[in-house]
Amino acid sequence: MERPEVVLENSDAVYDFYLEHQQNRWQAWAAYALLARRYQARVTYAPGARESLRELISRRVPLLISINHLSQSDPYTVASAAWNSALRPVIGRTRVLAKDELFVEPKQRRRIDMMGGIPVFRGKDHGLRAVNAAGQRMIDICAERLRRGDGVAVFPEGTCNTVDPTQVQSVGSGIGHIAFRAMKSGAKPALVSLGLSYGPRPDPTVEPTKEEAKAASFYFGVPIPELPARPAEIARLVKDDLQLALNGAVAAY
Repeated sequence: MERPEVVLENSDAVYDFYLEHQQNRWQAWAAYALLARRYQARVTYAPGARESLRELISRRVPLLISINHLSQSDPYTVASAAWNSALRPVIGRTRVLAKDELFVEPKQRRRIDMMGGIPVFRGKDHGLRAVNAAGQRMIDICAERLRRGDGVAVFPEGTCNTVDPTQVQSVGSGIGHIAFRAMKSGAKPALVSLGLSYGPRPDPTVEPTKEEAKAASFYFGVPIPELPARPAEIARLVKDDLQLALNGAVAAY
């Protein structure tokens, strides 16, 4: 299938493409390994989290991975953490939501596609009313990928936290709707909260440089295989559980 231009006006064709798109798993593994060497993420786990995560992956349970968002470097440091963690077996089978502007420049788009990206048209960029239909389609695509057994990774805060890197900011309902629709389709995704810290930030409005993003602290919470029945309840659970994981990442930095 030909790669469609990633613009809001073309969102139907965009999501038709990303419903079926499969990255090259060997290329993804090579890229994640390279980023692991470059960014040297440090990974710790809540008691029992690593064993639980491995058990879920061995049973091919689809993972809904929630990560707090601190900087433009996050996709690369998260890739480093994935390679250095129990998530390594699902590299190449995990989709990652990324803002649509990352898919504009062809070379960067090839990289994002190779790493499993699915574009998101954000209300803050295009207007809430303008993105409503595209947003609903994106949620459907993510739910279907979960039903097929893929993982889906989400930054549920929706934008970089420039307020307080130790506190999870407002979580939108989108991640709740993804899980809800996946469950309606027969999937049983497990929530995995992954806290991220770049250490103390004297000014949270200034993102860490690429050099400062090295050796970031990541902390896995215990996976939650049974999720609430309503999207709003799922979103509240995501925020609370992600805060616990972020606390762990901050403490382990």
